[in-house]
Amino acid sequence: MQTILGANGQIGEEIARELKRNFTSAIRIVSRNAKRVNETDEVFSADLCIPEEAIEAIKGSNIAYFTLGLPISSILWEEQFPLILRNVIDACKLHGTKLVFFDNTYMYPQNDQVLTEKTIFSPVGRKGKVRQLMAEMVLQEIEIGELEAVICRAPEFYGPNKTQSITNTLLFKNIREGKKLKVPLSANKKRSLIWTPDASRATALIGNTPDAFGQTWHLPVDTDHLTYGEFINIASTIYNQEFKYSIVPKLFFQIGALFNKQFKELIELLPRYEYDNVFDDLKFRSRFPEFQVTSYKEGINSIKNEVARSK
Repeated sequence: MQTILGANGQIGEEIARELKRNFTSAIRIVSRNAKRVNETDEVFSADLCIPEEAIEAIKGSNIAYFTLGLPISSILWEEQFPLILRNVIDACKLHGTKLVFFDNTYMYPQNDQVLTEKTIFSPVGRKGKVRQLMAEMVLQEIEIGELEAVICRAPEFYGPNKTQSITNTLLFKNIREGKKLKVPLSANKKRSLIWTPDASRATALIGNTPDAFGQTWHLPVDTDHLTYGEFINIASTIYNQEFKYSIVPKLFFQIGALFNKQFKELIELLPRYEYDNVFDDLKFRSRFPEFQVTSYKEGINSIKNEVARSK
């Protein structure tokens, strides 16, 4: 049995599909209101803030994938994320279950250094500190040898369906709605974006590769590391339409934060848009050379076709 915790988010759903395609039909879907992804899935609704429910959710599992997401709220993250992860770790240790921890880059420094698995944590803001705490919880368990675990780390998403990211919101949502595109802070800084189906396929692959455990892995991205300006130019070619965009300056976010909670929560993430933000995935590519990474052209074309099918 392979269990996905937080399985009804974009990453969790895609992991479920990938596991079914290539690894196993014995899949348990866990979330507060669990819904089947594949016809053969077992569903288990649980509040992982409650230790007993975490224990029952993971019982009988060989591998558990932590893909849980919470709304972008510093208070909520501080109150719930470490508690949930502690419960999950304890449940995995109790049942002898391997843990695959799906992580982001919030704990990394937000400057122009290339990010590798060896980059020293230096978070900016409260949410970054929470993600550092969570990553260190897993690393500590690996070090003391009481939990077989692996960290799969991804940069900012872009992708199909209900993918949630600044890129999807400011670019593709506006394309669908026929509005002018928005770019945070600069259109000339290089970015690493990960296609969400690639992130999920790679995570499932690592979870089913025994010698990958006990390590941190950067998940694979298109190594072109485009600027937003270049990314939008590709989209314009694919859609056969010249997309206009405007730069949203830092001052706009700062003023917005005075009146809007969502803007306030985004402020600590802005420095990454002031610099080149390049995510190195060489370790993954070297270990899994057959893995086919989706190019930006392929990803954007897939989003375009998805929208066309939905009309």
